[in-house]
Amino acid sequence: MPQTPSQPRFGAIIIGDEILSGKRQDKHLPKLIELLAARGCTLSWAEYVGDERARLTEVLARALSGNDVVFSFGGIGATPDDHTRQCVAAALGVELVAHSQAQALIVQRMQEMAAEKGETFAPERADNVQRLQMGMLPPDAQIVPNPYNRIPGFSCRGPQGAWLHCVPGFPVMAWPMVAWALDEHHRALQRQQAYTERSVILFQAQESALTPLMEATEQRHPGLKVFSLPSVDHPEYGLHIELGIKGPSALVDQVWDDFCAALRAHGAKFGPQLQRSI
Repeated sequence: MPQTPSQPRFGAIIIGDEILSGKRQDKHLPKLIELLAARGCTLSWAEYVGDERARLTEVLARALSGNDVVFSFGGIGATPDDHTRQCVAAALGVELVAHSQAQALIVQRMQEMAAEKGETFAPERADNVQRLQMGMLPPDAQIVPNPYNRIPGFSCRGPQGAWLHCVPGFPVMAWPMVAWALDEHHRALQRQQAYTERSVILFQAQESALTPLMEATEQRHPGLKVFSLPSVDHPEYGLHIELGIKGPSALVDQVWDDFCAALRAHGAKFGPQLQRSI
């Protein structure tokens, strides 16, 4: 009997030696979480990788091997430390080709730059020829429009249905491009109902003793996820566990009182209760 494909997850790949060395702080991860949350979605995984072709190809191949929706930030330029285009092609087992739409957009941008400087556009000039390398993409790539300067990102599909959206490392370009890709290609994955996370701060509680309750709650209510966040040095609560449930708001509200009653039966001392939309 054929297996039903699992629900696609959202993932992130953030590329650059400057991130791993600490020279620059990553801003993409929290923004992607924000963009997904605004559409009722959550990020399932993220990976950081430097500007090393072999390792980057391995990471991209893994991302393309399933059916996830993955956003890759950085490395799509045409300088010697930009490897994303080449590594995506290697991961897919194809060669880069001149993408007519991408190169037309790049030429349009170069013409605009020349006009802004009062110069005549010279397509044969070395720097302009180099810029066209950004339009060398895997053969079946689709364009991700760049509203900032027209230089596009691109999207590729994996053999099992994965989506890989490759955008620049510059936030002013990348973030509108991510939003466009989410709304253009993945509306079906966006939730149509509200999701809520409710939790309680527990003192004098042990995770091991509460684990059976957590497992039983998920088994009885398949739409819910139970989570436990222990802390030993919180500035306000000190040693405690934040224990909660998250899922469709109506289901969370239906289950919450019984969940709390079960926690009290274990003798845990209750602190504040917390709630947020997700």
